[in-house]
Amino acid sequence: METARSTDDTGEPRQGDPIADPPEGTAAPPKTGWRRWVMDTRPLRHRPFRRLWTSTTVTAVGSQLTAVAVPKQIYDITDSSAWVGYASFAGLVPLVVFGLWGGVVADRMDRRTLMLVTNVGIAVTSLLFWAQSFAGLDSVALLIVLLAAQQGFFGMNSPARNASIARLVPAHELPAAGALQSTVAQTGMIVGPLLAGALIPVVGLPALYLADAVALCATLWAVWRLPALPPLSSSVRESSVREGEPDGRSRAGWRDVADGFRYITAHRVLLLSFLADIIAMVFGMPRALFPQLASHTYAPWGEGFALGLLFAAIPLGAVAGGLLSGTFSRARRHGLMVIVAVVAWGLAISGVGLSSSLWWAAAFLAVAGVADMVSMVFRGAILQSAATDHMRGRMQGVFTVVVAGGPRIADLLHGTAGSLLGPRTAVAAGGLLVAVLMLGLAVAVPGFRRYTA
Repeated sequence: METARSTDDTGEPRQGDPIADPPEGTAAPPKTGWRRWVMDTRPLRHRPFRRLWTSTTVTAVGSQLTAVAVPKQIYDITDSSAWVGYASFAGLVPLVVFGLWGGVVADRMDRRTLMLVTNVGIAVTSLLFWAQSFAGLDSVALLIVLLAAQQGFFGMNSPARNASIARLVPAHELPAAGALQSTVAQTGMIVGPLLAGALIPVVGLPALYLADAVALCATLWAVWRLPALPPLSSSVRESSVREGEPDGRSRAGWRDVADGFRYITAHRVLLLSFLADIIAMVFGMPRALFPQLASHTYAPWGEGFALGLLFAAIPLGAVAGGLLSGTFSRARRHGLMVIVAVVAWGLAISGVGLSSSLWWAAAFLAVAGVADMVSMVFRGAILQSAATDHMRGRMQGVFTVVVAGGPRIADLLHGTAGSLLGPRTAVAAGGLLVAVLMLGLAVAVPGFRRYTA
């Protein structure tokens, strides 16, 4: 157990101090009756976590405006889903490089400072997205460059943000904290695409980019008010001595990235949780085909409305799962929960491909969103609890690469397959493959399905 948290006269944790479980007798009483089924909000009692959560809330909608605007602009220029996939895949290299290196940096410097610097970079790229769209440049190459730059900053930001959670809430509240973070992010993924679909015909794409940039200014203010989150001195000293630096100095290098991968291979449950997400996202995330489906298969409903609904359906289901996360967040068989969730995701995605109706497709995507929320909660809990603080940044760096990189590989695969086979066939086959591969993994590695928190 980590050391007890000390406070200053304002009630805030002293800078750099880790948080521990509250002393016995101070925890909130267990929920009874219907309250056991709804979201566990205990992590919001901790002011630093509440501020981190607020910063996520503020930008949840704005970031999704850009997430819809970029593929829409590329499809408008090229009239090709394949180009949407190519552009998304172009962001994978900086995401991988800076996500992995950013995880090392997050273990070596104050995580709050790193979040501030990288949020500034993301805001600048959003302003540049606005400028090129406002100027009407219509350059796919420029869009790809800006997307790659933004993904690099995101890759640096995400490990620091996620690795901070275990320093801000007690260990037994980690699943609840993960559900809170994921739910608010998924809420933005509902409101943002629907808002984008409604606003594109009225104000155009430039306004969407500008709104994202303004929202990031509010995020910077929320992160600025977080307490300092420097590395724990004992962890830094241990890592530095291991690297041949007896004076305790700590430098971020690629040897540290290799240390992170060795750490994963030494902890099989971490490795398998990453593999489960790779299977689900690479073969079962059909978002690159949403513009084509909205433009052709579901065109009678209106292209803008269909596009917004397709992008919003998965997060809508995820939010529903988050609001009712009390039904599963206390489960102890984390490995089994991940397996069931990924299989359910694959089957639901297959249902999307088999649906000729927009509403049935949206319903299956919503079911997939519920499954994704369950998977996120338990994979996140495994990652936060199984890694020590001096490795959490690196683990979150790998997590960022897997979570954000997998869908980009999926964009390339689905965009290409959709152009060759048709969008519905590509979606249905991908979802079925997810279910088959995940069941095969569960049979091949029984220890994962038996893993208990």
